[in-house]
Amino acid sequence: MEIGLFISALAIVYLIPGPDMLLVLHTSSSQGRGHGLATALGLGIARGLHVALAGLGLAALFTAAPWLFDVVRYLGAAYLVWVGVQLIRSRHSADSNHHQASLNGSYYLAWRRGLLTNLLNPKSLLFCSVLLPQFIHTQQGAVALQFTLLGSVLVGVGLLYDVLYACLGAQMQRWFASQRKRQIFQRWVFGTLLIGFALRLAA
Repeated sequence: MEIGLFISALAIVYLIPGPDMLLVLHTSSSQGRGHGLATALGLGIARGLHVALAGLGLAALFTAAPWLFDVVRYLGAAYLVWVGVQLIRSRHSADSNHHQASLNGSYYLAWRRGLLTNLLNPKSLLFCSVLLPQFIHTQQGAVALQFTLLGSVLVGVGLLYDVLYACLGAQMQRWFASQRKRQIFQRWVFGTLLIGFALRLAA
């Protein structure tokens, strides 16, 4: 297995802006690094599930039944629109005790948002189904073992990037929190971009 080439391919893919990256950056920059890491954990679990589903041949089912792929695609797009609208409508106040209390109890919500954002994106499943087989060679041992190893690397590299994005978002938090106009700008930019990704997914 060309593990070095595989990791290089993943490194390039995870640098491309997408809904996962935007969600981690926004969550961390608006709610803190802890919530960004919770979102990253949800994304990592979703990627692990996509790897498992790819191994079980769900991508082949999508190919055989395109309508099923469309159903998941539209559900994912609708969810991204909902998340984007919620970001735009949300109000951030660093001085509000009620707001801070709600943040302290919302790690599960951040985790769930990360999980659903990636899990409802069928392109993530197809990505796993297309990329992993290219680096598996039957002459190098058990296919299941190779698939598990590569899948673990895929999830691990993705989680590493998401942790870095969460730390970057936490550094951005102070700049956004210093002025209310910046907070409004942040919400509209991240929310609009997520809605844009949703429209692209639906199209």
